[in-house]
Amino acid sequence: MLKKLLNTKTKSITSAAIIVGAASLISRILGILRDRVLAGEFGAGYELDIYYASFRIPDLIFNLLVLGAISAGFIPIFVSYLKRGKVKEILGFKSQKKAWQVANLVLNSLIVCMIVATIILIIFAPILVRLIAPGFTDEQLDLTANLTRIMFLSPILLGISAIIGGILQSFKRFFVYSLAPIFYNIGIIIGALYLVDYFGIYGLAWGVVLGAFLHLAIQVPATYNLGYRYTWILDFKDKGLRRIIKMMVPRTLSLGITQINLLVITIIASTLAVGSITVFNFANNLQSFPLGIFGISFAIAAFPTLAELASKKNLDKFIESFSSTFRQILFLVIPSSVLLLILRAQIVRIVLGTGRFDWEDTVMTLNTLGFFALSLFAQSLIPLLARAFYSFHDSKTPFLTGLFSAVVNIILSLLFIKRYDVAGLALAFSISSILNFVLLIIFLRFQTKKLDGINISLTLGKVLLASGFLAILTQSVKYAVEPITGTQTFLGIATQGFLACVVGLAGYVFILWWLKSDELSYFTKMFKKKFFKIKTPVDASEAR
Repeated sequence: MLKKLLNTKTKSITSAAIIVGAASLISRILGILRDRVLAGEFGAGYELDIYYASFRIPDLIFNLLVLGAISAGFIPIFVSYLKRGKVKEILGFKSQKKAWQVANLVLNSLIVCMIVATIILIIFAPILVRLIAPGFTDEQLDLTANLTRIMFLSPILLGISAIIGGILQSFKRFFVYSLAPIFYNIGIIIGALYLVDYFGIYGLAWGVVLGAFLHLAIQVPATYNLGYRYTWILDFKDKGLRRIIKMMVPRTLSLGITQINLLVITIIASTLAVGSITVFNFANNLQSFPLGIFGISFAIAAFPTLAELASKKNLDKFIESFSSTFRQILFLVIPSSVLLLILRAQIVRIVLGTGRFDWEDTVMTLNTLGFFALSLFAQSLIPLLARAFYSFHDSKTPFLTGLFSAVVNIILSLLFIKRYDVAGLALAFSISSILNFVLLIIFLRFQTKKLDGINISLTLGKVLLASGFLAILTQSVKYAVEPITGTQTFLGIATQGFLACVVGLAGYVFILWWLKSDELSYFTKMFKKKFFKIKTPVDASEAR
């Protein structure tokens, strides 16, 4: 059974997305448990402000040196070598030697760069934290610097894990790959529940390091099973490595823009009321629940297929796969946005309302979450749009749109905090995300000449109509059951939110069934096939 799980290849984008999404669901639930533990232990106070500020620089390093190479360069190049290997295998030659060589070149180059960067940053940590948290006291800055130094170990482990995960994605082995974030959150929870008792707030940092180690360890056996063997090789003149570096530079700059954006938000939030950094991160984590399950999962699942179709110059199939994935994300994420907006107070109280997390913290968080929800559709589609460009080896366009959007975000943040406080940061983020989405869709339309606009528009119309009905039902039920359930206890709030959500979703599904939604029909068939083994006819367009 274990060997089967390690070697099972996912055959369609939707199946892969379901696997990644299901694992992401578990991971996000653990993430919610993690945040609940943190909120109960510390509240929205200076301790968690320090903890989240400590994340910023290690996260910046990881994104710049790792995600740029993986998302923009490694997978498309590695996939291209695997395809060449298949041709050679048919002809009787050794098939995957060059692909493994490139994997080791990238891994070794990454390890060297990460170690050098980590040593330098550990030395200069006190100076760096003063730049990202100017509103902290000297004592808080010293503690932030020490936590940051510990957390610098995690980008090295996550960097290695990302290369291993890139290999698994390229082979479409999504099951084990999707488990890694679950183990990452388990490590952080262990830190919050147990290591804090021994090391104080430093236990949170060591929990992050433990999570990064588990993130790597769970993926290694499956990669070994595919035939990968680590060897020390370092050749910066290798064509494959140079192609990856060339592609990753704009992507790295794009991620750098995103990270600088987050740094600026942290800087601004550190000058606001105590707990503002924590509130922003709590709200961001809550809205990341549907974002990770639907948007990122489908983008990850679609990327190898899109990269393969682009390499074959099969534009028609590329558009078909892209359009189908785009519409499925709309089908799932728009109702999620509506529920998040209407039930945000219930969600915040259920997830975070414990211990030292008081009503004032709740109000700040739900206001921030409401502004985040406005752009959830855009945030969920941006990863897919960006990967569509990467499939054509174009990482410059996402960089330029991201740069422009980031500048807008910073300007709006400075304007909105005067009226909305920390929630203004979320509003500025949402507006800039929607702008980034619009620019990406326009430029992709120019590049591909077509985007199946008719089908996308039809799906969007049906989903918006059904989501409007969902909103009315959810809001009505929420108010109708309040006198019965009450809002003073955890059980009462949970019951109110659950009933409103279930009735609203039932109405959403009914309207889409009445409108004969293709997406609803396809997910229904997939559900029957996966869980009840009922064979249903699948259209050719669905068999991706």
